[in-house]
Amino acid sequence: MRIAQVAPLDESVPPLLYGGTERIVSYLTEELVKRGHEVSLFASGNSVTSANLVAQGTTGLRLDPAVRRSSIAAHLAMLHEVRRQQDRFDIIHCHLSHFQHFPLFEGFAAKTLTTPHGRLDYIDLSGTYARWPYFSLSSISLRQRQPLPEARWLGNVYHGLPLHLYPAPDASPPKEPYLAFLGRIYRDKRPDRAIEIARLSGMRLKIAAKMDYSNRAYCEELVEQMKSPHVEFLGEVDEAGKAALFAGAQALLFPIEWPEPFGLAMIEAMAFGVPVIAWPNGSVPEVVDEGITGFVVETIGEAAAAVDRVRSLDRRQVRRKFEERFSASRMVDDYEAIYASIVAGSKPTKRSVKMARDRISATSIRRKMATT
Repeated sequence: MRIAQVAPLDESVPPLLYGGTERIVSYLTEELVKRGHEVSLFASGNSVTSANLVAQGTTGLRLDPAVRRSSIAAHLAMLHEVRRQQDRFDIIHCHLSHFQHFPLFEGFAAKTLTTPHGRLDYIDLSGTYARWPYFSLSSISLRQRQPLPEARWLGNVYHGLPLHLYPAPDASPPKEPYLAFLGRIYRDKRPDRAIEIARLSGMRLKIAAKMDYSNRAYCEELVEQMKSPHVEFLGEVDEAGKAALFAGAQALLFPIEWPEPFGLAMIEAMAFGVPVIAWPNGSVPEVVDEGITGFVVETIGEAAAAVDRVRSLDRRQVRRKFEERFSASRMVDDYEAIYASIVAGSKPTKRSVKMARDRISATSIRRKMATT
């Protein structure tokens, strides 16, 4: 197939530091090329790919030293170029979250697939989608779909990572373990909860995160909390930094307070055999296998107790579950099936959706049994 991948321009593909969406677009693009597809990647000019790169600007917007660039203008220019070249493609896979491409792509909506990577509960998104209901979507978790239940969902595709990038973990637990927090310093991510969990459990906490200064007051508040002697702030880390972070981690803390669409940090931890302790928001019940790859909790006290419980989990089994459920190969299989259904004009298989629903049901049953 002739496939266009349309990435956000905030980061390069793959990103130099933080940037989950761009990382997934990179893994998807590279695997599609390996499988013999003709792929064009519309992305920032400093992206690195084996596909045909259609460069937009010289670098990702966030790390561009020309700080006065307009994100809206940059994305409109890229979308215009996709539209100009659209007859070259069988499939146009757009990874922008807020449907800004719909007016420009409505003439070829039938071959456009949109995977929104962000939350969909903004008050005006449902009205926007209602104006262009013929655009097909794929979700990254079933929970992500809830604000738009009537949308034209063609499939649910969980993120996946290339297995070869992550070495199999040692069976033995780390000798001097600590807790880890990976992601973004933002109120809804609740790193403050992570600090309190570490304090209650008597463990060190390493925070590897991007400072999100759109939430400046909270960042400044958290800087004070991170002055505690049991907390180490690492800042943003690259892939080598993540490997170092997880090498000695007893668990990843994922204490979110928002409808997380997927949560890439969870499966990055699992790839290293590190269990996850998370709140039951967003995709968490779909991603964490209770008692196998981690524990889903509802209070800081439960989380602190789970820090001891994760010691009983088999890190090799955590890795095996990651390989079964969250490989890049499985992710690309799922997207290929959706692409083929679009090209053929047929309905895609509901297999991935059914499996996800079964998994959520089984997880709920296990949690109820554990509390009775």
